[in-house]
Amino acid sequence: MSGKGIYDIHCHIVPGVDDGATDIEETGKLLRMEYEQGVRTIIATPHFRFRMFETSAEKVKEQFKLVEKAAAEVASDLHVYLGCEFHTNMEMISMLRENKVMTMAGSRYVLTEFSHNSEENYIRERLSTLLSGGYKPIVAHIERYEATRTSMDFVEELVDMGVCMQINADSITGKDGFFTKRYCNRVMKQDLLHFVGSDCHNSTKRISRIGEAYRVVTAKFGQDYADELFIRNPERILEKKK
Repeated sequence: MSGKGIYDIHCHIVPGVDDGATDIEETGKLLRMEYEQGVRTIIATPHFRFRMFETSAEKVKEQFKLVEKAAAEVASDLHVYLGCEFHTNMEMISMLRENKVMTMAGSRYVLTEFSHNSEENYIRERLSTLLSGGYKPIVAHIERYEATRTSMDFVEELVDMGVCMQINADSITGKDGFFTKRYCNRVMKQDLLHFVGSDCHNSTKRISRIGEAYRVVTAKFGQDYADELFIRNPERILEKKK
């Protein structure tokens, strides 16, 4: 592993804004867990989804200040940034441009979520709209959607469009089942994966195992490939490279 440590670009550690950390104490536990997993840079991604998670950007930013303070108390080399897991809708571009929803650490990258049964045409159209609007979509946990799980050709088509793919750490380690792990291996073997995130929500059931996932990828595909997914690609978000 690089001396810089690994990155977690998908987690729910901002307290009291979605179904993740309920309070700052839980945030502190998650931050310590991340640090112990080898994480040194985090992009926190609170949900935004109509009729489910509609916390205002102002409230999210206010709560994120608590995360920054808590991270500094864990370690001086633990760095935190703010993003969002944005469930797709027809108003995405206007919401992003009006700063009602955050991009990833102020970059053009947008962590984009779909419903599990979203159809290919809808996924393709929403991602095309983001791309044409000047954004760089990262599709969150592609192993959860029927459209991407059942068609590797569709995943390849999206990557060819310029879309990035993200998988959860637990899916890689096998915590989410054998068939999910096998799917993740297929995605990586075909070089269609760009990012891994912990998607941690709490310190009991939905914890961070991203360090474990890094070790699994290293053992199976080599350290250089693991560093690409867990370090170099995330660095590009912060560098705001396209």
